[in-house]
Amino acid sequence: MLDDLKYIHNRDKSDALGEAEKSPAQLRHEFKVELKTLNKIDNIVVAGMGGSALAASLFLNWTSPDRPFIINRQYDIPGFVGSKTLFVASSYSGNTAETVAALNLAAERRAQIVVMASGGKLAAIAADRSYPIYVLPGGLQPRMAVNYNLRALGEMIESLGLMSDIVDQLETASIYLEQAVLSWRPDVATAGNLAKELAEEISGKSAVIYAGPRLSATAYKWKISFNETAKNLAFYNQWPEFNHNEIMGWTSHPVEKPFQPIELRSSFDDERIAERFVVSNRLLSGRMPHPLEIQAEGNNLIEQMLWTVLLGDFVSIYLALLNNVDPTPVDLIEKLKEELKKN
Repeated sequence: MLDDLKYIHNRDKSDALGEAEKSPAQLRHEFKVELKTLNKIDNIVVAGMGGSALAASLFLNWTSPDRPFIINRQYDIPGFVGSKTLFVASSYSGNTAETVAALNLAAERRAQIVVMASGGKLAAIAADRSYPIYVLPGGLQPRMAVNYNLRALGEMIESLGLMSDIVDQLETASIYLEQAVLSWRPDVATAGNLAKELAEEISGKSAVIYAGPRLSATAYKWKISFNETAKNLAFYNQWPEFNHNEIMGWTSHPVEKPFQPIELRSSFDDERIAERFVVSNRLLSGRMPHPLEIQAEGNNLIEQMLWTVLLGDFVSIYLALLNNVDPTPVDLIEKLKEELKKN
């Protein structure tokens, strides 16, 4: 089925595969936003949900900020938010209710606010209140615009003088990814296409994605993509936390478990994390289904992270095709939003 280009074209109505292939170029998009009006920053808060918060999660896995940096996934905001907080309101649509509410609370606390959105309420608020705004190119699902968000966040952090060499690394990674993606295209047969092979291994099962701290945000992106793109149940967790509780969940019933564990590994993992993968798999042999082990490729950590993210995008699209669903729309989420608006 995955080598039938006519079937793929008919089912992938919005060309999710094409968008995935083009996504590395997002890392070279220039925003050039003026931020000179911002003052001393003691801490950073990025408010966002789902795919709109993912770039911040990837950023934290990749870098080591020299001041507190948290992700806020709710209507409320932390008590410490104040005039020395850089508060980034991130919503691809610009209409995410939790993010709009959090922004308004941050404004009451006189936080230094920056907006990242393609339009919507956040763009209107930014225009009305003269907040700096990184206008994200529209027309995509939030989960497919992560590289735009990451580029915007990188430009922001650099322009404020908080870090350096972020944008250059992202642009170099984009070139690497454009070569990597060629072997996952739909015109590459399953026998030589890692993304198609993985999708076939996972088909018919619920995915459970595991990673160490370096790739934990990447594992979360796989979960998002499996849920939204493939309409496939998926969960994720990370080592070493797995060893303190979840390992026991695999030891009992049912014996035949309808899950497919997936382990995302990086050569930049702490050697103690690598050892935990090996020992845990040995102890769970015969109790947990044999995991699919994916070794991230790339010359540095950000290349390995984004290589793995992009592979997950392709796997989830091919899994959607195997599930006989359109990869792009998220109808139930849109219906949920409409129902909540009525209240």
